[in-house]
Amino acid sequence: MTDTQARRPPAASRPADPPAPLLGLDAAGGLAALRGLLARPLASYYLLLSSAGLLLLIGLTMVFSATSVKDFAEEGDATASLVKQAIFAVIGIVAFWACQRLPGRTFRAVSRPFLGVAVALLLVLNLLVALEALFRVDSVGPLRAQLLWLYLGPISVQPVEVAKFALVLWGAHVLARKGAALGWWKELATPLFPVVGLLFVLVGYNDLGSMLCLLALVVGMLWAAGVRKRVFATLSAIGLAGIGLLVAAASLGAGSGSRDADNYRLGRLTMWLDPPDPKTCFELDLPNCYQLVQARFAVENGGWFGVGLGKSSAKFGWLPEAHNDFIFAIIAEELGVVGCTVVLVLFAVLAYTGLRIARRVEDPFRRLAAAGVTAWLVGQAVINVGGVTGLLPLTGVPLPFISDGGSALVVTLAAVGMLASFARAEPDAARALHARPPARWVRLVWAPLPPLPGRRRRPASPPADRGSVPRSRSRRQDDQAAARGVRSDRVRAGTASERRR
Repeated sequence: MTDTQARRPPAASRPADPPAPLLGLDAAGGLAALRGLLARPLASYYLLLSSAGLLLLIGLTMVFSATSVKDFAEEGDATASLVKQAIFAVIGIVAFWACQRLPGRTFRAVSRPFLGVAVALLLVLNLLVALEALFRVDSVGPLRAQLLWLYLGPISVQPVEVAKFALVLWGAHVLARKGAALGWWKELATPLFPVVGLLFVLVGYNDLGSMLCLLALVVGMLWAAGVRKRVFATLSAIGLAGIGLLVAAASLGAGSGSRDADNYRLGRLTMWLDPPDPKTCFELDLPNCYQLVQARFAVENGGWFGVGLGKSSAKFGWLPEAHNDFIFAIIAEELGVVGCTVVLVLFAVLAYTGLRIARRVEDPFRRLAAAGVTAWLVGQAVINVGGVTGLLPLTGVPLPFISDGGSALVVTLAAVGMLASFARAEPDAARALHARPPARWVRLVWAPLPPLPGRRRRPASPPADRGSVPRSRSRRQDDQAAARGVRSDRVRAGTASERRR
């Protein structure tokens, strides 16, 4: 026995060798690498571009897969819906490019006119729907309405999509202007609550699902503004009461219901609470359960890895609105659990990025607008996926970036462009861009340099006495929106030596 063999312990007593790291990285190293990537100055910007771009590509692919059979059977062209969606995607990319070039003050300046346009479109839509229901008037000149769509000749638009973006801009502007005064009910209730209530009525009468998206948007902005919990409790009670009234209004013709038919909104809710057996649903031809059963059949047929892209059987006329509200069921059937997980992970990355931008920016308007857009897009995705899978009642809202629809896609990409502008305005990102500025042609074609972050202002001290009317009502601007430097109404008194003391 050699000296080396004598010094070597027996195999039973030797400690086991550590497992070799996969591709040279263990778990701790991978986590450290991920943290390093997220610590980069422009990480928010690139995460936003990658998640939104991948969702857009998945959406175009799935729209073609869900509509090719029907388009070929009806029009003889399998790419008809894909071409239309691609045109709107190009328009949305142009809107994204334009919005990411704009500074925060421009979004703030156009918030009031934009909200006025949205309210006017909703009023015209509801007026035309009422004229058609009461007096059988199909159109007024070139204007005509069809439930949620407003048509001006060959051009169609969904006013609710414009209202979502307008409410983000105007609500963020109002909350940022009030600042610390949001601790009082009077400051919070005027003018935010009346305008929000008007939008809820104009939107929710015909589209309850979109009204829930607006509610998620408002809750996200109020949470980012730091509103007290009792305000959320009160708003939750009022919101539940309003939803109950809108559900009851379906018996009077709200939405796609009629006075002679059953309340379809109440039927969807009861069908979700007590779903019948699929055999009973088909044999008795029960309303409000056919789509749910077909969607679950599609999800079950997909399994873990799906039946293959383009090989769905539900899109052959079995599943209504397979290209729009129920496109997630087509994803589940063709791509399986793996494909659904990819889509959900991309939405989770989008949610993380939006909240990251809201936490890092210094401007209160940018923070509130980023939180509002994130709550809107993620909340709408949760409502859609929950309705398709049966986890939530069916409301009929499209899946952002993926469902077929031009107005929704253009407005969504414009909102993402605004988020991209805010991501470039993060303090670390702005310093990094100014430290190594890109070429001039890149700034002219893509986006200009954001402004450098300034000094942090001291937080305003709260008033000592909280009366019925706060002292902040007496001044036109809050401390956060005040201009830098010496105010014009401030007068210097005393000598220079006294001022130095």
